[in-house]
Amino acid sequence: MSEWGPKRFWTKAEVAQTDDGWTVTLDGRAVRSPAKTLLVVPTEALADAIAAEWRAQGERVNPATMPFTRTANSALDKVAVQQAEVAAMLSAYGDSDLLCYRADAPDALVARQQEAWDPMLDWAAETYGARLRPRTGVMHVPQDAESLQKLGDEVNVMSPFQLAGFHDLVALTGSLVLGLATTRGARSADAIWSLSRIDEKWQEEQWGTDDEATRVAERKKAEFLQAEHFYRLSSDAP
Repeated sequence: MSEWGPKRFWTKAEVAQTDDGWTVTLDGRAVRSPAKTLLVVPTEALADAIAAEWRAQGERVNPATMPFTRTANSALDKVAVQQAEVAAMLSAYGDSDLLCYRADAPDALVARQQEAWDPMLDWAAETYGARLRPRTGVMHVPQDAESLQKLGDEVNVMSPFQLAGFHDLVALTGSLVLGLATTRGARSADAIWSLSRIDEKWQEEQWGTDDEATRVAERKKAEFLQAEHFYRLSSDAP
């Protein structure tokens, strides 16, 4: 981000259509990524969101307040140049999906995980024909290869921009199934985030909350919701 310069150097940030999509211009000059790639995004809605971030800057540019710009840069400079590798990395989460690693005690936590997570595994089976099986404990037990392939097929058709948003949906929850459910609108993003926090919520109930842990959790939730918004804007969904 340092390539942009610390001081604001433009007056107007506007959206313009190109042959390949939409871009953002600063006083008529198109924005480029840190790797000098022309910032062209797939939808006008996403370009509008990026332009709004540039308009909101004060005297100095603060990259921390520009999450849509950062993720678009990542899509262009990192994901697009290794799209197959990124898709494979995210698909691999299915073999160690959060929803499949279950406690064997206490009974109340076992029941809570089952009640929250079994419907999502059922959803994946119904939607993709991919049945993942829950395991007890933390030792890795491989999932069915055919089921993993079906989930991976869904990831492989995503665009670089969708993958850039999808990355955080999966990495922050630890679940390929929850990431896919978010993109499909199977439940609200807030509800899916809560599903990913079953174990942490249990620990808080037993031992109380920790201020630092709470701040980290709030930051991660904000990043998750932003990633869902970026994915939706990249897909031109309503």
